[in-house]
Amino acid sequence: MSQPQHLSTNSGQGYPPCAACLRPLPSPGLKKSVRNDIPRKAVYRLSLYLRCLLRLKNNGIQVCSSEALATAAGVKSTQLRKDLTYFGQFGKRGLGYDVEQLMKMISDLLGTNSLQPVILVGVGNLGMALLAYRGFEREGFEIVAAFDLDASRRDKKIVQPLLGMDTLADFVRERRCKMAILAVPATAAQEVTNTLVAAGITGILNFAPIVLSVPEEVTVNNVNLAIELENLSYFIQE
Repeated sequence: MSQPQHLSTNSGQGYPPCAACLRPLPSPGLKKSVRNDIPRKAVYRLSLYLRCLLRLKNNGIQVCSSEALATAAGVKSTQLRKDLTYFGQFGKRGLGYDVEQLMKMISDLLGTNSLQPVILVGVGNLGMALLAYRGFEREGFEIVAAFDLDASRRDKKIVQPLLGMDTLADFVRERRCKMAILAVPATAAQEVTNTLVAAGITGILNFAPIVLSVPEEVTVNNVNLAIELENLSYFIQE
């Protein structure tokens, strides 16, 4: 039997239905209250660690040290270990992390081991581009439907059903969707958000340039490309 490959910084150590580390891993189930106590930046870094682990796996690496994984993710090893301790103790001192097992643990925590249904609201240019993007499925998410005031809009590149806003609440409840992508103008964003929350959506990826008012149990991640460009502009000034 071939020995597992190791990676270390020490060179001496070795409406239709949708398709929706070396020790035993703890159950990833966390109560909502516990999840809310974990810093959002730590959860964001879990996604970075998962992608780094995938690259290691694809390169045939089966075990890696915390230093090697931290370097690949662009963080300090102490930060990586602290992030993982929010969810339990993993790996073994002197041996490191089992790449595949740690991948599974993080995927379980992030809820991406199976396709999660997501809806999109707002089928303008941005919404169309997001619907046409096929990479979401590889990351564990499936946009199962899009909603717009003008449900007659169609594009031959779009495979998802395009439905009117009047059907949104029933669709969300019937399909038990919990996440939505919001790609509507700022003037309509809060009203649409109220509809989403009332229907049972608890996670919103917001592209509208506005701060949304939501209940405490609803999580909103904002994506503002103009702010990101302004940030870059600051750093390139001579």
